Amino acid sequence: MRAHQIMTKPVITVTPDTTIVEAANLMLQRHVSGLPVVDGGKLVGVVSEGDFIRRSEIGTQRKRGRWLRFILGPGKSAADFVHEHGRKVSEVMTKDPVTITEDTALAEIVDLMEKNNVKRLPVIRDGKIVGIVSRANLLQAVAGLARDVPDPTADDDHIRERIINAMEKNDWCPFGLSVIVKDGIVHLSGVITEESSRQAAIVAAENVEGVKKVHDHLCWVDTMSGMYLNSPEDEDMAKAS
Repeated sequence: MRAHQIMTKPVITVTPDTTIVEAANLMLQRHVSGLPVVDGGKLVGVVSEGDFIRRSEIGTQRKRGRWLRFILGPGKSAADFVHEHGRKVSEVMTKDPVTITEDTALAEIVDLMEKNNVKRLPVIRDGKIVGIVSRANLLQAVAGLARDVPDPTADDDHIRERIINAMEKNDWCPFGLSVIVKDGIVHLSGVITEESSRQAAIVAAENVEGVKKVHDHLCWVDTMSGMYLNSPEDEDMAKAS
């Protein structure tokens, strides 16, 4: 998938001269956490919830010690003062934001978000903003596409084969893995030495098309002492019997 398939449009924007109060109210009214800043049709910045955290109105300005202020110098203090007391969007916004195009792949979008520690990316075409992709858009894509396309070959034999293939290529794959599938109900057996491997195995099975439910029979073994524990599901069944 690419940006144009999940981006929000049209985009709600503000200008550099928009007041802080107007921008904050607009974000609340439209239920958005950030706004692109446009000047003469050109994207010049982004203002977000994070820009309203350190503000004089609510008494949350940065309080730096004398020694730290000396190390950082007067330039940093002056910049902080503008950000905390500024009245216009231009004084608090993030300038020169990272942007993407309509053809940017989702994997690249996620990489850019993580690398630059941002929650939204403006989508640009011919120098103008045409959309915006946020973490919420990615979440919607996951919710909308998960198991969306039915698999005509999702019978028990194919399910079993795909589960085994999905696990065997990972170093957390249970030892002596056994997979039994009946009417889409999966039973996993084998030996694990890390509890995290249990959840990984269950998730791997759940992600195979056609799986309705996964039963965990994986046994945990301590390689040093040889002590073992049955799966929580098997323990519960033993207590109930």
